[in-house]
Amino acid sequence: MNNSNKGFTLIELMITVAIIGILASIALPSYRQYVVESRRSEGIAMLLQVMQQQERYYTEEVSYTTDLTNLGFAVANPPSNNSNYTIKASACGSDPVNRCVLLTAVAQGEQVADGNLTLNSRGVRTPASSWQ
Repeated sequence: MNNSNKGFTLIELMITVAIIGILASIALPSYRQYVVESRRSEGIAMLLQVMQQQERYYTEEVSYTTDLTNLGFAVANPPSNNSNYTIKASACGSDPVNRCVLLTAVAQGEQVADGNLTLNSRGVRTPASSWQ
């Protein structure tokens, strides 16, 4: 009789599981970083959209506004598309709002660990590394 075993040994199975574990430990942090960066781009896009509306408002009123409902948003601090950020407006430091406006994308939920993004009407962006 021919008695050949067709299957995996425990050693072969353990090696396969170890290889999958190593690959997962390499891929998961990269994936998480990719998700954070894609969410950050959502916040940047929303800041640019609101700043564009602020500039239109400025051409008509000769002042910026901290109340974003004046720009056509339903709420004063509108959320980004997937609600990973909310946008708030304030004056730039000691400058009055008719000279400079500071927009802040306040991180929400899992994005909080990445921090807030800012853009002012003079083009200053923080953190600068996020905008590249």
